[in-house]
Amino acid sequence: MSTIFQKIIDHEIPAYIIEEDEFHIAFLDINPLKEGHTLVLPKKEVDYIFEIENEDLEALIVFAKKVAIKIKRRISCTKIGMTVIGLEVPHAHIHLIPLNSIADMNFSNQKLKISSERMLEIQSIINS
Repeated sequence: MSTIFQKIIDHEIPAYIIEEDEFHIAFLDINPLKEGHTLVLPKKEVDYIFEIENEDLEALIVFAKKVAIKIKRRISCTKIGMTVIGLEVPHAHIHLIPLNSIADMNFSNQKLKISSERMLEIQSIINS
């Protein structure tokens, strides 16, 4: 069964893509905790991150690092936090979240409502 993430990977539905290569993709979370909150995932559909082969997991983390550095350069924050939860969509993914405090990473916080125009601006800022 194809997930919403697979449809983004296949470019069947639009996304605010931050980075993409042959094996990975990173795009803005449409229900973010903070502006710049980005999802990073392998293009190969795997539900649980610890089922990813070691070499592929290493490559995913290195790709996520590249994306985190890119976000940190453009979004005002102290650090980029990283977490894996994996319950929302059955496709392994990493959350990269701009942080100024530990509270910024609390998934119990209300998600931001960001217009599509602002999402495009954030995408442009990160990708500039």
